[in-house]
Parts: sequence; C-alpha cells; structure tokens
Amino acid sequence: MKRDAVLMLSLLACLAGCTLTPKYTRPAAPVPSAWPTGPAYQQQAAATDLKWQEFVTDSKLQQVVSMALTNNRDLRLAAQNVERARAYYGIQRDALYPTINATAGASKQQTAAGLTQPGQPRTTEHYDVNLGIAAWEIDFFGRLRSLKDRALEEYLAAEQARRGAQILLVSSVCQAYLTLATDRENLALAKTTLATQQDAHALVKRRCDLGLATELDLHRAQTQVDAARGDVVRFTQLVALSENALNLLAGSPVPGELLPANLAGVRPLTDVSAGLSSEVLLRRPDVLQAENMLKAANADIGAARAAFFPRISLTAAIGAASKDLSTLFQSGAGTWSYAPQLVMPIFDARTWSANRAAQVQQKIAVTEYEKIIQTAFREVADALAVRGTVDQQLAAQQSLVKSVENTYRLSRSRYDKGLDSYLGVLDAQRSLYAAQQGLVSLRLAQLASKVRLYAVLGGGWQNER
Repeated sequence: MKRDAVLMLSLLACLAGCTLTPKYTRPAAPVPSAWPTGPAYQQQAAATDLKWQEFVTDSKLQQVVSMALTNNRDLRLAAQNVERARAYYGIQRDALYPTINATAGASKQQTAAGLTQPGQPRTTEHYDVNLGIAAWEIDFFGRLRSLKDRALEEYLAAEQARRGAQILLVSSVCQAYLTLATDRENLALAKTTLATQQDAHALVKRRCDLGLATELDLHRAQTQVDAARGDVVRFTQLVALSENALNLLAGSPVPGELLPANLAGVRPLTDVSAGLSSEVLLRRPDVLQAENMLKAANADIGAARAAFFPRISLTAAIGAASKDLSTLFQSGAGTWSYAPQLVMPIFDARTWSANRAAQVQQKIAVTEYEKIIQTAFREVADALAVRGTVDQQLAAQQSLVKSVENTYRLSRSRYDKGLDSYLGVLDAQRSLYAAQQGLVSLRLAQLASKVRLYAVLGGGWQNER
C-alpha cells in the first residue's frame, strides 16, 4: 500500500509540468524601423552605452546626482516596490511545493455509565503525533505554475519601473542643476544690466540738468532702471525656487560649494547618439516593463484555462498513536494515511467569465505595449529634432547678440554726440538685454537637449550606481 502511494505521488509530480499558457510572441513594433530624416535631423552614428557617470562629466553635478540616488524618496519607494514584488513572487512560487506540518494531539473522554458495557473503562485516552502534508494541490494542468509566472513578470516589471525611476531622477537632477545655473546667470545679467541702466540714468540726468537732454529722455532712462530692478528681484526669486527644487530631488540640502555659478562653469555633457535603428527603443525600461506586464497577462490565460480542468490535491501523514502517552513511541504504534482528492468542475459560469477577462486583458496589454513604443518613438524623434537644430539656433543667437551690441554702442555714441535722441539708445538697450537673455536660454536648451536624448534612449541602458 505504501509503495502504491509513492508511485502515485511520483506519477502526479511528473505530470505536473504541463501548462496551458499560450506561447508568448513579442508583438511587432508599430513604428518605423529607422528614425525620421529631414532638415531637422542629423545623421546618427552607432549608439553608445553610457553609465550616468560617463554621461555627467562635471564633478560637482556627479556628487549631486549621487546624493539624489541615495536620498531621493521616490527612488527609494520604487526600490521598496521591487522588494515587495519579489516577496509576492516568492509566495506564489512556494505554492508549488507541499507544506509539511508536525502535529500532536491528546484527548481524554469519560462516557456515561449507561453507554458502556460492564467491564469496559468509562474513561478513554488517545495520544498521537504526525508529520504530513495537508491539501497539497498537485499542479497537473499548470494553474499554479501560470500564477507563479505572472508573479515573476510582475516582479521583473517592478524592477524595470525602478530602473525607469532612476533614469528619470538622473535626468531631472541634471535639468534642475542646469536650470539653477541658468537662473543664476540671468540674475548676474540682470544685476549687470541694472548697473548699466543706473549709470545711463545718471548721465542723462546730468545732461538734463545742463539743458542738453529733455525731461522725456530722463523718464525713459528711469523706466529702464525700474525694469532692470524688477528683473533682479524676479531672478532672485527663481534662483531660490530652483535651489528648493534641486534640494527636493537630492533628498537633502545640497551644499553651497556644489551649486553652479553659471552655465559656463558646468562641464559639457557627453554627446549621446540614437544610432540608425529604432530597435533601441526595446531596451527602454518602460517598454520592457510593458512587455513584462504583457507576459503576465499571457500567464493569466494559462491559469484561466487550467480552471476548466480537474484539481488534484493530496493529504498525507505518517506518525504514531496510542491510548497511553507512555507507549506512544513504542513498537506497533506507527500510523500512516494518504488521501488524494480530485475535484472536477461541472458547471461554474465564473470560469468562463474569468477566461474571457484574461483574453481581453491580454489584448489590452498588447495595445498598451504598442502605445508605449509609439510614445517612445515620438519622444526620441522630438529629442533628435531639437538636438539637430539647437546648435544652429545658438550660432544665430550669438551672431544676433554681437550685432545688437554694435547697434547699442553706435546708438550710445550718436546720442552722446547729440546726433540722435535717447529713444534709439533705449531701443538698442532693450534689444541687447532681450538678445542676451535669449542666448542664455538657448545655451540651456542645448545642454537640456543632451539630457533629454539620454533619458528617452533609456539612460544609456546601464543604470547601475
């Protein structure tokens, strides 16, 4: 009898490798195989895998990024979600194996005198100890295995979400750092402009006192002083807000010696190339996460299909029993039992609904996967368009600043000689200040375009700290 139980258990265990999960096939990417071409795009060389330490070359910025990777609460939360998903996977994986329990019991009972035969004891005792398994489901049709596969894919998806959060954090810190540098540079420009306008106002006032300038010129000069003073206050506020944003990303206050003075003081970021093929999108963490969830939905179909088939479970125990505690472990007290059970579903409408829901969920996961790839393609294409044109914009703006500087210099000279009114100087001053601010903004856009391209390509695909 014991040999029969062992043979049956072995047979069922061998057959437990069956699964009803459909074979997974990665959907075709619903995007062109190559990046867009045209005047806004540059020819791309082969892409290079870069760790963030290789992309960020500025030593101060590297320290700020390291602070963020250690202290940022969003990234810490993403890592904790990974640990939780790993634990859930462990729970579902361990459901494939039997749970072995040790039990011990004792009972003592007294029977009424009218219910016992003469000479029989009215008080009876029973002691037993057992080691066994209870209601272990043998995964004959792969239901538990499919649920285990789903939990595994959800765990892997959580890990990809953590990688995506890290890439987003690195790019956000870089962007916040560059924005702070821009605000500080604009603040310095506003202070310089204010000083220049104050000097110009003083000059106009002296000329007005001598009768060489009109009161209108004096008021026009005062408007420039007031506008510059307002810009100093505005950029002072923006610097404080940018510092607060950077501190939040870093997870703690960033030491003052690590903060940038201006954009010129930040070492250039390493250039990143997208390559020629759009297949690089398949390495992005959000795309991999969507594919993991698609595989999880695929595994759900296997679990839903298995619900139509019988469930086989086994309860078995081996131990000892005796009427006296003193003889519990003596020869002849051994006991064993096994009780296989088969449950065959005959009618349960919920299984059909669950199967339909699993099929629809898999289609939803395919659609979401395709949508994420399309979004990723658009993000990279936009980043390439900006990257391919921003250098030309910057060169044009630099030329504009030089031209406006010359215009301002000539206008100021003609005013000093009494050849033109102060209105020409005023217009030249406004144009020069606006051109200088535009140049600072474009220098930020140039650096930010590198950060954006690095992020939308998946952070170089190597995301170890």
